Amino acid sequence: MSFARVFGAQAAIPSAHTVVVEADVTRGLHSFSIVGLPDKAVEEARDRVASAINNSGHTSPKAVNKKIVISLAPATLKKEGAFFDLPVALSYLLSIEDVSFETDKRLFAGELALDGTLRSVRGMLSIALSARENGFTELFIPEENALEASLVSGITIYGARNLRDVLDHLSDESDFLLDPYIPKKLERKDGKHSVLFESIRGQEHAKRALEIAAAGRHNIALFGPPGTGKTMLARALNTLLPALSEEEIIEVTTIHSFAGVNSGSIITHPPFRAPHHSASNVSVVGGGTTPRPGEVTLAHRGILFMDEFPEFARDVINALRQPLEDRVVSVTRAKGSAMFPANFMLVVALNPCPCGHFGTARCTCMPAQIERYKKKISGPIADRIDMWVMVGDIPLESMKTSEKITAKETIAAKKRIRMALERQARRFKNHSHITTNSDMGASDIEKLSGITEAAEKTLLDAAQTMHLSPRGYHRTIKLACTIADLAESKAVDSEHVLEALQYRPKEW
Repeated sequence: MSFARVFGAQAAIPSAHTVVVEADVTRGLHSFSIVGLPDKAVEEARDRVASAINNSGHTSPKAVNKKIVISLAPATLKKEGAFFDLPVALSYLLSIEDVSFETDKRLFAGELALDGTLRSVRGMLSIALSARENGFTELFIPEENALEASLVSGITIYGARNLRDVLDHLSDESDFLLDPYIPKKLERKDGKHSVLFESIRGQEHAKRALEIAAAGRHNIALFGPPGTGKTMLARALNTLLPALSEEEIIEVTTIHSFAGVNSGSIITHPPFRAPHHSASNVSVVGGGTTPRPGEVTLAHRGILFMDEFPEFARDVINALRQPLEDRVVSVTRAKGSAMFPANFMLVVALNPCPCGHFGTARCTCMPAQIERYKKKISGPIADRIDMWVMVGDIPLESMKTSEKITAKETIAAKKRIRMALERQARRFKNHSHITTNSDMGASDIEKLSGITEAAEKTLLDAAQTMHLSPRGYHRTIKLACTIADLAESKAVDSEHVLEALQYRPKEW
């Protein structure tokens, strides 16, 4: 036998691409080549695989005077990373008949060290999802990746320490068998937070706004003078969000695993991403020569916090338009295109002017500076932010450290938020594309909002006075729905609409 075929995968979002790894060994002068659009890391697999095979007690590809060709199909798919080390090694050993085993329904992935040890690779959860979707029943991967891969049910996961263990398990002549990885019971816990909601003193109006934002996943802007707690409020918002559902855990962990930022752990709480204002367009939105997810995708199902919002580059701010509206980001480059999920809450903090003391005697900004500063945030972006909340100075008496901080306020707020989200889940149970009020489209609002005629007349009168755009009109209704859910109201009344109108963008 001079030909063999095994199956591997190229990690991707939302699920990986199955790759057929073929090996052909024929007579001729020695050569060892990998074809099928490999990148540098895949090409270097030749040396890693040769040493790993030799150190595992088998004939190295470099020790035979034959022509060795490894093909990664489909040839049109760009192959990146070290996912293919293990399947390349196995396909070669099969082709020279050093080993023999069934390859159907089995998928292999992992990087090989020179001594044959299997090293973890990023994006393993997407590979496990793809393996199940494509009918594979067994997945052989590095031991360190077994935990995240075990989130996928319906497929047997084998976590191996090295190439030798995989070969012994597959061989009929060996008594050694790998133990299938038994998934542990998944516990959804609250994440660790740097700022607790109950630790914020005063700012009751802003805290009420955060509760509404968390209950309906609405975008929110916190503006006011420096030092009034805008950043603390934004960071405390994450304490109010409930843990992710099992479906969301798989979705979010897949993204972070593919990006290589979760270190093999499982993410059970909504992510909180806070890029610096010097971040580039590519790092925030995604892109690169080969499209990669950016911060808007890493914040999927969580919060994207942009502190000092007007200090971000203008093109970065304007690039948020599509993901804020469509909940996805489309990245197109010469070498390929990708569609990444980006369903996040945008939370921004900003000062009213460059010095932060606009409207007071302490302001040192020239009118042209203030105008230029405010123009950094275009009308379309401001219109996509549901809530604009003024965070003003608070009495210093409220900062007394002698007053004890209790978690009662946070517990009560989280209970109200949980009940509001449960109401939304019942309302949208037959609409799979909607999970919270902020996800509703124009047609969904007509069918599902439950707004009364009196409330809609109140909104229409206010919209004409405030010159609301159609987008602003619909976003006000969605915000009013969340306020009604928090109040446990069966319908959206005028009082809910009036509170929602308070948060529409004004001359900040």
